[in-house]
Amino acid sequence: MVDVSDKPETRREAVARGRITISTDALRLIREGRVKKGDPLQAARLAGIMAAKRTSELVPLCHPLPLSHVDVTLTPTRKGYDIEARVATTASTGVEMEALTAVAVAGLTIYDMVKAADRGMVITDIRLVSKRGGRSGEYRRRGEG
Repeated sequence: MVDVSDKPETRREAVARGRITISTDALRLIREGRVKKGDPLQAARLAGIMAAKRTSELVPLCHPLPLSHVDVTLTPTRKGYDIEARVATTASTGVEMEALTAVAVAGLTIYDMVKAADRGMVITDIRLVSKRGGRSGEYRRRGEG
């Protein structure tokens, strides 16, 4: 584990995004509220938040952080959903891994809840969009709004 004890505690934020592609029939079930396991979008939001809070238990050598904010949004698209996670803390290391983990687990939760209707779903394009704070300052992926 990297020693961060000499780094100052500062406000740090990260945004990550990804997407899940779903068949037309499975999308219809989700949008009509007919998924047998319940609402996959609400479950995915909650799962993403919970995953961000437990990232250090999932990713080896990742520091446990006191998160002050986690938000997971799912935006409908023609072929599925765009997933975005925003995470913030005041700590001596950043929250990029927490944001990325939130996106991945939100996508996996949708997959789990809808797999009876579509085993061909694809979770793709999980990436860090931006981060602020810390020694390295600000990062913004080109082409991302």
